Amino acid sequence: MRLREIPITAWIGLLGIALAVFCALFAPFIAPYGETEVVGGVWQMADGQFFFGLDNLGRDILSRLIYGTRTTLFVALAATVISFSLGIILSFIAAVSGGLIDTVFSRFNDLMMSIPTLIFALVVLAVLPQYLFVLILVMAVLDSTRVYRLGRAVALDVAVMEFVEAAKLRGEGKTWIIFREILPNTLSPLLAEFGLRFAFAILFLSTLSFLGLGIQPPTADWGGMVKDNKDGIIFGIPAALVPGSAIAALCICVNLVVDWLLKRTSSLKGGRGDA
Repeated sequence: MRLREIPITAWIGLLGIALAVFCALFAPFIAPYGETEVVGGVWQMADGQFFFGLDNLGRDILSRLIYGTRTTLFVALAATVISFSLGIILSFIAAVSGGLIDTVFSRFNDLMMSIPTLIFALVVLAVLPQYLFVLILVMAVLDSTRVYRLGRAVALDVAVMEFVEAAKLRGEGKTWIIFREILPNTLSPLLAEFGLRFAFAILFLSTLSFLGLGIQPPTADWGGMVKDNKDGIIFGIPAALVPGSAIAALCICVNLVVDWLLKRTSSLKGGRGDA
C-alpha cells in the first residue's frame, strides 16, 4: 500500500488520532496549567490568556481538556483491548468446538445482550467500589458481548474452509487452529471492528462520567467536563461545548479510519491478503 492511495478522509482521521495521542502522552508538558489548578474566576470567557476560558471552578478548560485526553484514551483503550481479548477468544473457542460449548456460550451471550447496556452498567457501578480498574472491567465485559457475536460469525465462515479441515486432519489442536489458521484470516474485519468498538468505548465512558459513575473528580475527563459545565449553557457560557466537541471530533476521526479499513477489506483476506 502506497501513502498516496490513502484517501484524504483517512488522513484527517489519522491526524486527529495522532493529535489525541500526542496530548495524552505529553499532557504535563504542553498543558498551560495543572489539571486541578484554579487560575481565575468562575466561567471566565476565553481571552488571550485562557484559550477556551475557565470552567465552573475557575480551572483552565484547555489544560483540563489536554489532561482529559490522557484519561479518556487510556480507559477507553484498556476496556477495548480487554473486551476484544475476551470476546475473540471465547467466540473462536465456540466456533471451533461447536456442540454444547457453542450453545452454552452463545445463549449466555444472548442473555447478556438482552439487558440494556447502560442500565446494566449503572446498576453494577453503583454497587461496586468506584475504582478505575472496576470501571474498565465493567466496560470491557459488557462490550465483549458485541465482540463475541462478530468473532463467532467470522470464525464460522473460516472454520469450514479447506485449509482448516486439513489442519484438523493433520491432528492440530484447537489452539493451533485458532491462532494459526482462523485468526490470520479474520484479522482485517476484526481490526476494523476494534476501531469501531474503541469509538463506542469513548462515548460510553463519557456517558458514564456525565451520569456521575465514570471517572471521578477531580480527575479530568471529557464526559465529566461536560457534566461540570452543563449549567453554564443556560447563561450562554460555552464551557461544556468544548469537551463535547472533542468527544465528537475524536469519534469521527476513528470512524473515518475504520471506514477506510473496511473499504480495503471487502473480503476475509486478513493477514494473508495483499497489503
